[in-house]
Amino acid sequence: MQPKFILPTSADIDLMMHEVASVLFPEVFGAIGDSDFYGLLVHHICFAFSTQEQKAEGTSPDAEAVASQLVGQLPLIGNLLRSDIDAVATNDPAVTSPLEVISCYPAFTAMLHYRVAHALHKLGVPLLPRIITERAHSVTGIDIHPAAEIGAAFGIDHGTGIVIGATAIIGTGVMVYQGVTLGAKHFTRDVAGRMIDEPRHPIVEDHVTIYSNT
Repeated sequence: MQPKFILPTSADIDLMMHEVASVLFPEVFGAIGDSDFYGLLVHHICFAFSTQEQKAEGTSPDAEAVASQLVGQLPLIGNLLRSDIDAVATNDPAVTSPLEVISCYPAFTAMLHYRVAHALHKLGVPLLPRIITERAHSVTGIDIHPAAEIGAAFGIDHGTGIVIGATAIIGTGVMVYQGVTLGAKHFTRDVAGRMIDEPRHPIVEDHVTIYSNT
């Protein structure tokens, strides 16, 4: 069977995330100008819902309503990202300014994608959150599942090879270095041998530092 949808390209995701960054940090990325930012969000959310079979007529989610909710959350996402930037700047003596973190550190790109993808995941949007975080993974080498729960002031230094699984929970003020894996501790299967989606990743409390290759 041929799919009834067309996957967004890497360029599509890059454009959407650049426009999110422009809304959150216009002093760095410039204002979005005449671009239809809201329409772009609606378009990608419509795609995501089109990949999900509806069980009954009239149950199709409202992409515009979800896009509006995401836009309403952007100030909170921006504040979380600023706390992430500050965490890196505070913990890395090589950083000369927050602008250096934004422009040079893969942590910013990874967390921008994660924070937006996580919000979409919490709003019930299928597939698109994974596409967003996997785009960041391909660019930065940092693999964060959008379902993971990550508190404010999350700092990533270097970043290459970091993996954070779907049910991981990370508190506030946590610092993580390259090569860290917060992977599944175990898998539980049902009577048919299928893996059950249940909590299986580490819980990291507040103000913890996890050094490289842990």
